[in-house]
Amino acid sequence: MPSGLPVEVREKLEPIRLVVLDVDGVLTDGSLIYSGDGEEYKRFSVRDGLAVRLLLRAGIQVAVISGRPSVAVLARCSELGVRSELIVTGSSDKLAELDRMEELLQLGDSDIAAMGDDLPDLPLLARAGFAACPTDAAPEVIAACDLVCGAEGGRGAVRELAEVVLKAQGRWTELVSGWVTPGMQRG
Repeated sequence: MPSGLPVEVREKLEPIRLVVLDVDGVLTDGSLIYSGDGEEYKRFSVRDGLAVRLLLRAGIQVAVISGRPSVAVLARCSELGVRSELIVTGSSDKLAELDRMEELLQLGDSDIAAMGDDLPDLPLLARAGFAACPTDAAPEVIAACDLVCGAEGGRGAVRELAEVVLKAQGRWTELVSGWVTPGMQRG
């Protein structure tokens, strides 16, 4: 377990079976980029993509609930292996989507970690057993979270959350052992 986390935080992380993510400001830096034809573009971090794959490999489901409809989000999440029924864009009620996902996966609030960055995410963060946010989240969100990541949204915050969850559950070392060997140092 990560030694830097207080015991009560580690205890909140142990039962996590689903990580729910907002998109704009969490999986992206929150910028909206449009072409001259009105097509929307989004930029995603490969580090966050690795985090999603590691969580899935560990048996922890990943869900995305966004208030904005986006074909790019559907494509990226599908590419990472997120189950289609756990990808929601254009949501007007994130709590109703969370209820549906909990029923589908037979989970309770304490089994859920959520990451958001702005005011519309607060109800979801309040329900989750563990709440996290990027370092550049709104002050009200930062105040409501168990973990404030050192990384900004779209720049590795999801990767940081995944590492904390997986280390608390004792799964990190096994998952990354193909890339990292104990005692590995730079020469």
